[in-house]
Order: sequence, then C-alpha cells, then structure tokens
Amino acid sequence: MSTADFCAGMLGATARPLPPGPCRAARRTLLNVIGTAVSAVTSPTVAVLLRAAAEQGSAGAVPVPGLGYGLDPYWGALVTGTAAHLDDYDDTHLATVIHPGASTLATVLALAPETAPSGAAFLAAFAVGCEAQLRIGNAISPAHYDHGWHITGTAGVFGAAMAACALLGLDAAAGARALSLAATMTAGHREAFGSMTKPLHAGKAAANGILAARLAAAGLAGPADPLGPDGVLQVLAAGVNRDALGTSLDHGGWELELNTFKTYPCGVVAHPAMDAAIAASARLDPADVTAISLRCNPLVPELMGLTQPADGLRSRFSARHGVAVGLAYGRAGLAEFSDEAAAAPEVARLRGLITLDPDPAVPRDAAVLRIELRSAGPVELRVDHTRGSIARPLTDEELLAKVAALVAPVLGESAADRIQGAVDAIPDAPGLSELFAALRPEPS
Repeated sequence: MSTADFCAGMLGATARPLPPGPCRAARRTLLNVIGTAVSAVTSPTVAVLLRAAAEQGSAGAVPVPGLGYGLDPYWGALVTGTAAHLDDYDDTHLATVIHPGASTLATVLALAPETAPSGAAFLAAFAVGCEAQLRIGNAISPAHYDHGWHITGTAGVFGAAMAACALLGLDAAAGARALSLAATMTAGHREAFGSMTKPLHAGKAAANGILAARLAAAGLAGPADPLGPDGVLQVLAAGVNRDALGTSLDHGGWELELNTFKTYPCGVVAHPAMDAAIAASARLDPADVTAISLRCNPLVPELMGLTQPADGLRSRFSARHGVAVGLAYGRAGLAEFSDEAAAAPEVARLRGLITLDPDPAVPRDAAVLRIELRSAGPVELRVDHTRGSIARPLTDEELLAKVAALVAPVLGESAADRIQGAVDAIPDAPGLSELFAALRPEPS
C-alpha cells in the first residue's frame, strides 16, 4: 500500500460522520487528554515554555487548556502537547505504548481558530490523527520501541500531520507530501524518560506535524512514498509489518477503539502491581513489611527499573516507587508522584525492599505481588488485568471522576461537567465555542 493510499483512507474518513464506536472512543480520548493538559498547565515545565513563548511575542487566538489567554499556532501546539503528556497520565494504546491524544489534541486546537471547523470535522480530524499514528505504530512495533525510540514522539508527528491535513482541507496527494516532510521531523528517544524532554516530544510532534501540512499545502515535497518500501519505516524499525497500515476505515477496525486510560500517572506497565499494592495496603501495616517481590512482565524493569528516583518526574519511571506509595498511602495520584513523595523516607525504605522478577509469561496488564511481614505470614495478591486495560476499561463515570480530579484545582469544581458536556455535544455542534469556553478559567 502506498503512502497516498494510506492518506486517502485516513482523510476519506473525515468526509463522513464517524461510526458510533470510533466516535465514542474519540470523545473519551478527547475528554481524558483535555484533563491531563489542564492539570499540567501550572507545572514548572509548562511555565518554562510559557516564558519562552512570551519572549517571542506569541499571543494569539489558539486556546491552551487551563489558560485564560491564547497563543499563536506554533506555541499553542508546543505547549498543549507538552502539557497533555507531562504527567504520564494520558491515554495509552497498549499494543504500541503510544499516547496518541496529546499531540493530536495540540494539533487540532492549534488549527481550529483559523479553520473554524464544525464540531464533527474537529472530532474527525482528532480521531484520524490518533488513528494514523496508531497504525504506523503497529507497523513498526515492537522493534522500534525496543531499539530505544520514544514512539509517542516518533509516530506522533505523522498523526499530527494527518490531523492538520484534515483541518486544512488537503487531499491525499498533499497528505502524502505532508507525511514525507513529517518523516524528516520525527524524533524522540527513551533516554529522555524522567526528564522535561519526554513530554516535549508530544509537543514537538504537534508543532512539526502542522508545519509539515502547511509546507505540503504550499507545494513542498519530499520522497513520493515515505511509508513504502525503503521509506522511513525501514529506518525506524528493523522489522516492518506494512499490512498493519490498513487500506480503509470504511468497515471498522479502528485502533482508536483499543485506546485505554491510565488510572495512575506513571508508566502503564507498573499499573497491575500498583493495583495489588493499593489492595494490600488495607490489610497490613507498611512498617511491618520486610521484603517485597514482584513477578511482572519484562517491560516493567526495562521501562520502569529505577530503584530510588530522585524526584517526581523520575518516580514516574520507577515501578518500585508505584508499589511503595500504593502500600504506604493506599492510593497513587499526582501527589504520590511529586518531589515530596519521591523523597519521603518511608517510601524510600519500601522501594529498597522490592525485588523485580521479570517473567515473559506474565502479560503486560498482569502482576503477582508477594509481601513478607515481620509479624505474620506473607500476603500475596495477583492481578490478572489492571484497571483501565482493555479487559477492565474505565467506565464513563470513572473516566469523568478522573478528569474532575485533574481539572478542579485549575478550573474549579464544576469544570469537568462543563468539559464533558462540550465534548459530548461536539458531533452535532456547528462550531467550537462551547468547548473553547469550557477550557478557560471562569471569570472571577
């Protein structure tokens, strides 16, 4: 299948109403990623970006979730994409470990003021932007990620380019040019995990995807078939399954319907162990714990093997930290992945007691946690499917509760209901005024 065929399938799906399943998946993904973007807008990382944007005179009409003022398209995309991915609390496609919502949300918000789409067109562009990167991710997985690439950054730019093409009204030929240009802008490596640069990958994917689409619209072109044989996918992965790109979205099979939503703000492979730790916390005194063993999928030590993370950002890549705070506090939200929690003596003590036992027979969404106690026999808990996984998806009510906890500190207690109402109304909305209003702080 050629790149032009891929683009024709993606862009063709934006010319008609989304089917019910993908429409629901797109709205749930949109709601979740708006929540993560709003929550992180007051973070030190985003503050750095906003200072740099101000120095560049970046005021504009592009809404940034959680801010009371707008930016220009470049800085709006960069800031929103970075904020949405910052706390590692965003949506996750478990087969590829891509977080598709962050870069795509940043793209469609950045272009919405100038393209003035209907709600349906906005949602379709968002859905296709997510879908394009997930299909490309399937084609290069697992070799691409295993080699050290951060797939949210590398695949994200292609999805952002597709979403931008959809809103800019480009055809399949221009879309292929955009992907060819995006192929020169793809970047992101796992070395950045635990640093400010990791979420920047999603912001840069959005900004670069928009640039690729704009240049393609102006007539700039690169190699004719970047997704074809000997194209960029061969560079990104030693083994490429080009069949995973698909040819059409007419008959279902949307990868977006397999997108999931995190219950904890850290690497998803640690979530089953954290489920077990939180369940165990009600049955024991953390001070009584003498040793902990975690039988888990091999991705856990590979991606989250830090023993004693120095700060909150690094703690998101420590499975030991996730288990320790689950046992110590009986919960694992944003506060448990702060600098203060990372430095807490009792959390550090528990982290030091944990041994990771990787087992290829353990699925990614499962774990077995065994806790040795000083005053009693061991406690062992098995989690077959973590909360938020495909097998145990968050209900609409649970997802709304998550978003409410994220946005309330920034936008107020009623903000989540306003955002959900605007998102649910999008398919029939003539424009985006209700959504934009829901993203801003209420006037004091």
